[in-house]
Amino acid sequence: MSHPFQISREVVLEATPEQVFAAVTSGTAGWMFPTDADPGKEAAPGPGEPNVTTWHPPSHFAVRMDGEDGWFNALEYIIEARDGGTATLRYVHSGIFTADWDDQYDGVGKHTDFYLHSLGQYVRYFPGRSAAYIALSGPVGSSGAEAFDTLKGAVGLNSAAAVGDTVLVDVPGLEPVEAVVDYINPNFLGLRSEDALYRFYGRNAFGGTVDAAHHLFAEDVDKAKTEQAWRSWLDEVYA
Repeated sequence: MSHPFQISREVVLEATPEQVFAAVTSGTAGWMFPTDADPGKEAAPGPGEPNVTTWHPPSHFAVRMDGEDGWFNALEYIIEARDGGTATLRYVHSGIFTADWDDQYDGVGKHTDFYLHSLGQYVRYFPGRSAAYIALSGPVGSSGAEAFDTLKGAVGLNSAAAVGDTVLVDVPGLEPVEAVVDYINPNFLGLRSEDALYRFYGRNAFGGTVDAAHHLFAEDVDKAKTEQAWRSWLDEVYA
């Protein structure tokens, strides 16, 4: 049975409306994941492609995907300028869940909070910079109840870890990088270095695995090498 949902958030971002608008349209690889929304597309979108429904730079952007049997997924961003070069973002995610309404709503809400935090980190520390994006699903062994704690331990964090702590990100095959904890709770971990946002998702809590998705801003990133190194690291953590 399908059920409608709506998740709304309001956040203050240390960026101008123009910077926020760019981040939520063409810059999503820097904080969420690459999207295919293209307001300049003349042809009608095909099945499963996003359709830009509102395009009013730099204050209002909305996109929607439609599927069979009334299914849809819609995102709306309303941006207002504030004093001091900051902006308020009102974000609304609505759509249809097809099963496990409570679990899906809880998972999407928690992911939303993490994504919007990452957006804030992006516009504050890496505004306008292009990102190489890598996303990795953890192995089957990362689906257990304690799997996310295992990952935190693997990056040098214990149960007392807090935002502001520093860690050494040491992945075999890559140069060690010092990073600061910018987000941490039982399901998500964010680390920020000079040239990257490292994101870890405890989706084991929602029936999945512990996954990683990183936003890499250095100009000389070898994406294939970096992705393979992180994949091997994840496999080793849960070997």
